[in-house]
Amino acid sequence: MNSPWLVMITVGILTFATRLSFIVLLERWQTPPMLRRALRFVPVAVLTAIIAPELAMPAGHLDISFGNLRLLAGIVAILVAWKTRNIVWTIVAGMAALFVLQLWFGGL
Repeated sequence: MNSPWLVMITVGILTFATRLSFIVLLERWQTPPMLRRALRFVPVAVLTAIIAPELAMPAGHLDISFGNLRLLAGIVAILVAWKTRNIVWTIVAGMAALFVLQLWFGGL
C-alpha cells in the first residue's frame, strides 16, 4: 500500500471524480445571478491574498518602506495594470522594475 504509483493513481481518480461530480451534478442547476456575480470576484480575491503578503512582508514582517523593492515593483505593476489593462505588460513591467531595482539598490 506504500507504492507511490498506487498513491498517485488513487489521488488522480479522486481528483477526477471530484471535478466530474460538479459537472454531472450541477449541469441541470442554474446558478442564481447573485452567486454568479459574487463568484466573478473569487480569482481577484485569491490572487490578492497570495500576492499582498509577498509584497508587504518580504522578510516575514510588515515592511512598507522605500527599502522594500518588491513593494515598489508591485506598485509599478499596479500602475501599469491600471493604465493598460493588459496582463502581459503588467507582468513584464513588474518583473523589469524588480530586476532594475534589485540591480540598482539591492545588488543581485
